Amino acid sequence: MDKENGMEWWKCVIIGDPEINTRKVEPENSSLSDLDGDTRQTVEKMMFDQRQKAMGLPTSEEQKKQDMLKKFMEQHPEMDFSKCKFN
Repeated sequence: MDKENGMEWWKCVIIGDPEINTRKVEPENSSLSDLDGDTRQTVEKMMFDQRQKAMGLPTSEEQKKQDMLKKFMEQHPEMDFSKCKFN
């Protein structure tokens, strides 16, 4: 069976059956070791970024951008960045 919209839960398995209350569904506990390599890497990155945001620190993408900017500024000492505003 294929779902028309893969981003939504089915209301019921068969039309006419009682609707499934998704608030009562309890997912199984799982650990990162259960995941394949790519999925595990993605989940770990998301967890890292979530912790960083909670502590008011830059996410991995924000840190990567800051590092690239810092490297660019070091490679171009002739440029004056003192009045630049960075978001």
